[in-house]
Amino acid sequence: MKRLLSLSFFCLTIFSAANANHHYIKGVIKDEQTQLPLSFVTISVKETAKAAITDELGKFIFGDLKESTYTLVISSIGYMQQTVTLQSAEDEAQTVHLSLRRSYLALADVTVTANTLLHSTNTIGAIDMKLRPVRTSQDLLRCVPGLFIAQHAGGGKAEQIFLRGFDIDHGTDVNISVDGIPVNMVSHAHGQGYADLHFLIPETIEKLDFGKGPYYTGKGDFTTAGYVAFTTKDALDNNEVKLEAGNFSTMRALALLNIIPKQKRLKNPNQSAYIAAEYNYSNGPFTSPQYFNRYNVFAKYRTLIGKKNLLNISASDFGSKWNASGQIPERAVKQGLIGRFGSIDDSEGGSTGRTNINLQLKTQLNERTTLSQQLFYSNYRFELFSNFTFFLNDPVNGDEIRQYEKRNLGGYNMALQKKWALGNRDAESTWSAGSRYDATNGSRLSRAVKRMPLNEDYAWGNIRQLNSWVYWDNAIAITDKLQLNAGVRYDYFYFNYADLLRNAQAGKAHAGTLSPKLNLNYRLSNVLNLYVKTGKSFHSNDARVSVLQNGRQIAPAAYGFDIGADGKLGEHVFFNLAFWQLNLDQEFVYVGDEAIVEPGGKSRRRGIDFSLRTQIAKWLYADVDANYASPVLLNVPKNENRIPLAPRFSSMGGLSAKFSKGIEASLRYRWLPARPANETNTVRTRGYFVNDAVLRYSNNHWQYQLTIENLLNTDWNEAQFDTESRLRNEQEPVTELHYTPGVPFSIRVGVGYRF
Repeated sequence: MKRLLSLSFFCLTIFSAANANHHYIKGVIKDEQTQLPLSFVTISVKETAKAAITDELGKFIFGDLKESTYTLVISSIGYMQQTVTLQSAEDEAQTVHLSLRRSYLALADVTVTANTLLHSTNTIGAIDMKLRPVRTSQDLLRCVPGLFIAQHAGGGKAEQIFLRGFDIDHGTDVNISVDGIPVNMVSHAHGQGYADLHFLIPETIEKLDFGKGPYYTGKGDFTTAGYVAFTTKDALDNNEVKLEAGNFSTMRALALLNIIPKQKRLKNPNQSAYIAAEYNYSNGPFTSPQYFNRYNVFAKYRTLIGKKNLLNISASDFGSKWNASGQIPERAVKQGLIGRFGSIDDSEGGSTGRTNINLQLKTQLNERTTLSQQLFYSNYRFELFSNFTFFLNDPVNGDEIRQYEKRNLGGYNMALQKKWALGNRDAESTWSAGSRYDATNGSRLSRAVKRMPLNEDYAWGNIRQLNSWVYWDNAIAITDKLQLNAGVRYDYFYFNYADLLRNAQAGKAHAGTLSPKLNLNYRLSNVLNLYVKTGKSFHSNDARVSVLQNGRQIAPAAYGFDIGADGKLGEHVFFNLAFWQLNLDQEFVYVGDEAIVEPGGKSRRRGIDFSLRTQIAKWLYADVDANYASPVLLNVPKNENRIPLAPRFSSMGGLSAKFSKGIEASLRYRWLPARPANETNTVRTRGYFVNDAVLRYSNNHWQYQLTIENLLNTDWNEAQFDTESRLRNEQEPVTELHYTPGVPFSIRVGVGYRF
């Protein structure tokens, strides 16, 4: 693969100067209602196999066009398709300015092009975002096909994530970002890659971008199973206030307000500003009330400086406090010591908060070259009380622990994108560099009793961590049907850890890693793409472990490939099918109550992903995702090679109805069968099949919604672990399944007003 990459880069370098193409069509696509530029709009040339996708400024360009008449077909999910006929002449540019009108989703308008190589699954994501009722940040994550989540600490802790045969814990193997700000926390007090997405207000999300595997040059640390990137709206369609209430004292209040009035903004669409605020409260179904409460505030300002500089400034603040019942042992429920929603230690829980400031500047240097820059800062607070083993280590006071940290996180990214011609073929290159710096003070793991910290620490120190990177990515149309993407990325890490517990001088470690990528996409027909993706990526180790190991295994590698297809079956069916494999040099297992990261050794995962979206009738849609994986540890006996909690099969899907009179309905399922809970498969989790339903009515101003979770009132376990524990009166410890019960049948109603 390295030789092929080197050859590709050499060819691209030799021909990159061949940019003297004078036959072209360019354009800008906007939303008719907001007059904001639309990204990821597909523009196809009917007379050829050429296609393009608009960038973040809504712009596109076609080169290498002979003097002739061309018909452009412009399509985007959720918008009416348009066609435009233009004449391309030598030394003359034809410019298209179009505004797309929103409409009901019609899968017949979804197009398949060779330019969607690294974004093929985003067609699936865009369809889902238009159809599914999204209520929480958890719902947003579930829009990624095959991604399952589990909450096991009272609603305020980051969710446990499962994807492609991984128990990702809280983010070790998936890269998550919002508007380019990293969500994953490195060297976190609770676990490497900890990704708390609760600062995100669902109604502010414009776009979901995701990819599976290690194939994306622009994505670095934690991009092994894949990445998830959210983009917030630049402007609101309307002001809105919303109230929701439901079982277990659950309530939610939301306000979305344009700072610049809509009429003024429509006259000057180059400037927009809004603020969003949200408050959540719930006691949950547990015997001990959770008293969970969370607030979110988000503001965003967008303006065009001159004619070529687009500036986005956003800021957010979020805070949360909660109690938790934690994981409970099966034997305690079977013996009648507690009920299914009871607890052994009801003093678990915690508090957390995050403040973000984000500046993004996009400069159009010329019609083919764009410079993007980003500067971001986060202040983060975290305190968590947990008790996994109850009275295993301390029969008198119990085993409760406190995990605590305060963090400042900042970074800068820049990317230069240039569209050019390789001979007579369109190409695009991206050169990028950036850095991220984390400064964590007083990262601590200590014992506690009923949330009262004891003067007994397992770990305590200050962490300074730097990750800097550069990358070069190239995409070229080898032919009208064949597209190549080749990239290479270099990441450098520097760790500094001052161990305050042992009063030692700061230890240091550093390392670098090179990640090549090579991907091919072939448009077999107007309705079918075939692709091959290959690449290397990595997940970084905790700084405290890396320093102790003198820099060994700072960024263990992941090597993967996908062979797949995406396309249409008839007018109204869109599908994606992929066969994949991923090999990791090192599995990481974080043992939170012992402040260590256990090396799990080499691993291999193979699997099949399948997604189907179909429009059964004008008003009725169906979707299904089915995912199979075979995850195993290598270099260990076969009877000890299972990867604990890694899903082997999972499926989700449902029906969505959209009627012309403002009525919408959705019926969904999630199916996660039993899986090994330990390496020997002697303890297995309990599988579950859960249904949810939503009914919504909207008119010009009002919206009414009914949400039913766990429609059939199934007893199901949300989070599950094989844990050794001891109850207060037990003489010997017991190893068995511990779990957090999933929510029972519950109803939530909501009313919203738009103005």
